[in-house]
Amino acid sequence: MPRIPFVNLAVENVAASREFFDKLGFTFNDMFCDENTACLEINEQSYVMLLAKPRFRDFINDDICDTTRAREVLMCITAESREGVDALVDGAVAAGGTEWVTSGGQKAQEEMGEYSHQRAFRDLDNHVWEVMWMDMSAAEQAWAPADAERSAAAEA
Repeated sequence: MPRIPFVNLAVENVAASREFFDKLGFTFNDMFCDENTACLEINEQSYVMLLAKPRFRDFINDDICDTTRAREVLMCITAESREGVDALVDGAVAAGGTEWVTSGGQKAQEEMGEYSHQRAFRDLDNHVWEVMWMDMSAAEQAWAPADAERSAAAEA
């Protein structure tokens, strides 16, 4: 059996979170859903468990991160195209989330060149979801000179 990630996130309101992600076109595995838990399917082998805070506390011995002040994780998912990135982030904002800009902001995006496009949003509980598209063949060509320099430096 392959390793399947189940990322766990604490949420204030499971029903509201489920409605938010429904609006973005995500599906849920109802086998793992109840009034305290929603099992968000990223794909057939990746899941995010949206757990009501009291249920989340059943699994931990310390505090839940205050996502208004700190990041406990940066979720990053891919889109099939640049337009897909924009559609997902714009949809998240329309559904009640907010757009989130990394500390590098537009400069970081520009440094990725034409082979990548990335934006991010905060969900209803301020968890950050980065959404990215990358043309891997163009990225490999762009990174080839840097890889060659690292190899040469390692041999020296």
